[in-house]
Amino acid sequence: MLKTPICSWNNYLRKVSVHGGKSISTKIVLGIETSCDDTGAAVVDETGSILGEALHSQADVHLKTGGIIPPVAQQLHQENIARVVQHAVSSSGISMEDISAVATTVMPGLALSLGIGLKYSLELVKKHQKPFIPIHHMEAHALTVRLTDLVPFPFLVLLLSGGHCILAVAQGVSDFLLLGQTKDIAPGDMLDKVARSLSLHNHPECSGKSGGRAIEILAQQGNILRYKFTVPMQRYRDCTFSFAGLQSEITRKISKEEKAEGLQEGQHLSCLPDLAAAALYTMTVHIAERTHRAILFCKEKGIIPPGKETLVVSGGVASNQYVRRSLQLLADATNFTLVCPPPRLCTDNGVMIAWNGIEKLSAGLDIFYNVEHFRAPLGTNISEQVKEAFIKVPALNLAV
Repeated sequence: MLKTPICSWNNYLRKVSVHGGKSISTKIVLGIETSCDDTGAAVVDETGSILGEALHSQADVHLKTGGIIPPVAQQLHQENIARVVQHAVSSSGISMEDISAVATTVMPGLALSLGIGLKYSLELVKKHQKPFIPIHHMEAHALTVRLTDLVPFPFLVLLLSGGHCILAVAQGVSDFLLLGQTKDIAPGDMLDKVARSLSLHNHPECSGKSGGRAIEILAQQGNILRYKFTVPMQRYRDCTFSFAGLQSEITRKISKEEKAEGLQEGQHLSCLPDLAAAALYTMTVHIAERTHRAILFCKEKGIIPPGKETLVVSGGVASNQYVRRSLQLLADATNFTLVCPPPRLCTDNGVMIAWNGIEKLSAGLDIFYNVEHFRAPLGTNISEQVKEAFIKVPALNLAV
């Protein structure tokens, strides 16, 4: 399904001067996103106006197969990318001639999916003689908040998605300090696996929902403390995440409960909401503890100046309201300001790629005219310094 917002061309006309039907002295970037299972494109200007946008979601296809199959995702990107990009450009009311540059996700993600977006983009920049801006997908998630809230650098950012879990300090455009990341699977991936173990794809309240969203819905009805799962990595005083062990523990408990209830195929556990609540709670405690340590580390090392303490949370899992409420409790306890992009901009989309392109274009960074050679780094890894600081995190009650 191709989705597009109400055209914001009139908003664009209010924000920039126009002469002879063409804008003058404003940067405009076309962003293209194909890192996983959504084909996204958007045209954004330097004021933050979304001039045109389109998104084709593959969610319905992958829900039927129980997960993303890379060759299938690749084929769907191939079938839809031209239409999505053309729709975004045409709905913006401007032509390719007026676009300053093309920004495209080049890493990280599914190689087959990334390849479709990159190939199409390089053909586009060659045809129209435009500069190319390669985008690191997680940097785009991190900087999306500056499109909506104008958060100043530096700020602490927590990126939660189906494929990644990263804590970093954004010191500037293309200038990040990596404090920690997941050593195995990501929180979104864990929730999807738990949802499959619980057969939520055919649950009446979860039909058509992603695994993470299904868990969130059922958890609202559950007793968060009925089941006690082990919070990962509590012995390690760093900011590294791990969700694979927790997912395995939850899966074992599900199997045990299914045997105890003697379920037949297609039936659901009576304790399903309680299991969902406990899984979400334990995952969130792990995320909050590592983020708490990152906050204390930044304060101890003076990385973020007093008065500018901001925690940005972005990525698909950042849309989970329980996770957000828990991180708000953490922010309040540490005198940080929590800022999250709107939910629709937390999931993968072309807008965040275009905006990252605007940021790079304005800063004069990572702009390539020779599309045969380019790079898209994220930052400097200082996770060992966090580990050496050996910071103990005080307890924080998230059982709310």
